Amino acid sequence: MHLKCRRIKKVRLLIHTDCKNEADDQFALAHHLMTPKFKVRGIVAGHFEKNPQEYGPGNTVDASYEEILKVMGLMGLSGEYPVWRGARGPLPDERTAVPSEGADAIIAEAMREDPLPLYVVFQGCLTDLASAYLKEPRIAERMTAIWIGGGKWPEGGFEFNLLQDIHAANVVFSSEIPLWQIPINVYKQAAVSLAELQYRVQPCGEIGNYLFTQMVEFNRKCAQVQHWPHGESWGLGDQGTVTVLLEESERMNWDPHPAPRFAPDMKYIHGQDNREIRVYHTLDSRLTMEDFYAKLALNFGGKY
Repeated sequence: MHLKCRRIKKVRLLIHTDCKNEADDQFALAHHLMTPKFKVRGIVAGHFEKNPQEYGPGNTVDASYEEILKVMGLMGLSGEYPVWRGARGPLPDERTAVPSEGADAIIAEAMREDPLPLYVVFQGCLTDLASAYLKEPRIAERMTAIWIGGGKWPEGGFEFNLLQDIHAANVVFSSEIPLWQIPINVYKQAAVSLAELQYRVQPCGEIGNYLFTQMVEFNRKCAQVQHWPHGESWGLGDQGTVTVLLEESERMNWDPHPAPRFAPDMKYIHGQDNREIRVYHTLDSRLTMEDFYAKLALNFGGKY
């Protein structure tokens, strides 16, 4: 990768992604792997069992795992980072951890001695973080979690990443883990058109071509669904986990709130006397997308 970042400015990062659930997850993974500020310690493949698609129940974590390997290969990064499978499904309740390599990897990295701060970014379900916390609560003192998920504040409501494991979300929100939440109305601010992606992404190497073409293919796959996707536009909100670690801290585009619980209908239940979490209300989509396009061009421009 072309850019450099002084070690004192770096942060350790674990990436958790349901990478084959739809067509934006691959963009976010590539963006993280091109960002010099991040000392990536590994990638966890997440399940998307509430929408297993053609992969079938119990197999979605394998689909995510294989897609992570594919993206890394197209970037010339095969074998560069460890990749672990997460849990094969959601928690059965708020007391029982689900065994997974991903949860064990989170615990191991959190408990490892390292002067660099650790951030674990979640672009799908929170199953593996909740399992890690239930197995080893001390991780709360040694990491910060960033989650793309949850409904619009303060009401809440349906949101896909939350739907995947409401029990896990309640474990994490009631824990002591420092948490930055990027809810649906915020992560949807990172919107792009397919024409923009064809112009800015597709020409950038094998990875750029793949990112664009797999999004077009996913649009075709879902063409009979009336309300989503939208045909010529897409939300690349998963890349918000890059943005919030790059932007200036003085922006203050978030507010502190006591962490709520989630009802079965995914609405927020406030007044829980939990610790405060950081809830974002805006996302710098210009910084998000221009940083991504520039890094693609610097690393892969003219190579396809």
